[in-house]
Amino acid sequence: MSNLPNLLSCTRLALVPVLLTLAWTGHAKAFLYCFIVSLLTDLADGVLARRLNLATELGAKLDSWADFMTYLALPFCGWWLRPGVVSEERVWLAAGIGCYLVATIVGFLRFRRLTSYHTWGAKTAAVLVGAAVFVFFADGPGWVFRMVMPIVVLTNLEEIAITFALPQPAANVPSLWHALKIRQRGGTDK
Repeated sequence: MSNLPNLLSCTRLALVPVLLTLAWTGHAKAFLYCFIVSLLTDLADGVLARRLNLATELGAKLDSWADFMTYLALPFCGWWLRPGVVSEERVWLAAGIGCYLVATIVGFLRFRRLTSYHTWGAKTAAVLVGAAVFVFFADGPGWVFRMVMPIVVLTNLEEIAITFALPQPAANVPSLWHALKIRQRGGTDK
């Protein structure tokens, strides 16, 4: 774990209880700053891993676990800091969160581990959701979730399809097309 991208993912994991505590205690501004740090480390870890040629299976797993734990924490943080807006947008939020959880559960059931596909769709959705969550926690409108949740749903449907297409677990699968190519080659992602 001595490489910088892995340390950034570990930092993001360590920020999850800090985010929860700040939200629970009503420290909205400190929460927002901490969330910005979490977003920046999420953006930086993958870019650095690729640019510095430090991408590893462990790094992909750490990044996925940091994403998973952060995504699980955010609905609670939202409820504690802005319950009225969360209530107004509950259908959209439930659709996005529900699809994410289904994709995660399918991956666990099929491969007994958290998937680490890092698809193009997931990267796009992560940027859009990150922006929407930032706007939300900066006291912006909740309707921004209505624009990004359809993308989240489609991304997670693709991840479910990838899980069923792959003959064995694989990290960093850019799309369903790539998963089907791996399947054609007999399960190797080389």
